[in-house]
Amino acid sequence: MEQKRYKIIYEDDYLIVVDKPAGMLVIPTPKKETNTLTTILNKELDSRGIEANAYPCHRIDRDTSGLIIYAKGKATQRLIMEKFRSRDIKKAYIAFVQGRVKKDFDTIKTSIYNRKKGRKEEAVTAYRVLQRRNGYTVIEAEPVTGRTNQIRIHMKGIGHPLVGESVYAFRKDYALKFKRAALHAARLEFTHPKGGHPIVLESPLPADMVNFLASTDNRQEARRVK
Repeated sequence: MEQKRYKIIYEDDYLIVVDKPAGMLVIPTPKKETNTLTTILNKELDSRGIEANAYPCHRIDRDTSGLIIYAKGKATQRLIMEKFRSRDIKKAYIAFVQGRVKKDFDTIKTSIYNRKKGRKEEAVTAYRVLQRRNGYTVIEAEPVTGRTNQIRIHMKGIGHPLVGESVYAFRKDYALKFKRAALHAARLEFTHPKGGHPIVLESPLPADMVNFLASTDNRQEARRVK
């Protein structure tokens, strides 16, 4: 079995929540990659004698680290995906963005074009400033809607693209460099689809983001990042 690079932080008979490392795909692209989180996770379940397949209930980018929910079986997957559609699952991300964000908190509301559907869709992201540092700002962002890449698009739209952004901004145009878009899925809050009890899960910042904080000016003017 492939070397395990992810961490399971919650598991029961219905769900698995995984802390995904940056650089790992959740599912194959049209290039048909085999070393994806879904493939490796299912191999682990097979090795443990668990008959149910693990199905991702949402996606995070290859570059993005952090929490992702898997369902054991299609029926549970449908229940979780319905919770996402009804906005009953809260997600929070930690992001490093270029420049000094002036507002301590705000909500961004714009339309984002969905290529697959061929139309624009409403996208809403709430954010608050955690730290202002030399040349960049640490924020917590909560996507109210679940549009593809909406945090990256929204932060670029207000003039503060993610540090390391290379799709919606040119990395070469900024003095601060990072090997990926500096985005981490840090927290999930939802009610269990079967038991109905609340689940709150958190993932600490990964080593590359921690090292970036340590290597840059540590002057701060706001709350500390966890």
